[in-house]
Amino acid sequence: MQATRGTALTESAAGNQRPRRRIGLLLLVAAVVYAADVVSKVVVVATLSGRPPVRLLGGLVHLLVLRNSGAAFSIGTSMTVVFTVIAAGVIFFILRTSRRLHSLPWAITLGLLLGGATGNLTDRLLRSPGVLRGDVVDWIQLPHWPVFNLADSAIVCGGILAVLLAARGYRLDGSREITPAAGEQPPDGPAGSGQGAGAGHATRDAAGREPGEG
Repeated sequence: MQATRGTALTESAAGNQRPRRRIGLLLLVAAVVYAADVVSKVVVVATLSGRPPVRLLGGLVHLLVLRNSGAAFSIGTSMTVVFTVIAAGVIFFILRTSRRLHSLPWAITLGLLLGGATGNLTDRLLRSPGVLRGDVVDWIQLPHWPVFNLADSAIVCGGILAVLLAARGYRLDGSREITPAAGEQPPDGPAGSGQGAGAGHATRDAAGREPGEG
């Protein structure tokens, strides 16, 4: 009896244990994105500056060098300093948030955002016409789409993933918020009982269990 109870308590504790932190994965994804963005810009500037656009895939993709003083996809070209400050703020926010990061999908998402923001911020700081006012190098052009770079792509993909994860209830700490189907009572207790009445939400751990499940 005691052995059985001891086993049950151990399994319950293991099931409720928080997953490990994912800061390393976030930094790895960010480093890969950043390296790919910086290297691609160096190669493009060295090989395509002053040349006509290069056609690929039958004209579906064009490679060229475009200096962009605005945000992603050449938006807000007269607000270079503002976008530089915003990018620095985004990087600081992601790094600060990473202290409570335990979710694998959120680590990938924030890594994409961090790598993309850092890649474009590097251009703002190091390229002409000066610090905080540098032009971002864009070099990929698709039909009916503004010219962009790999950092822009990572930012857009990260933004889409962030919206999807938030909509599905995934949290940074590895838990998941679920909404009961119509007609179901909240897991916290029957409606009107005073225990979770009207809450309509429950939190699951990384293993998919609800609090209290063994």
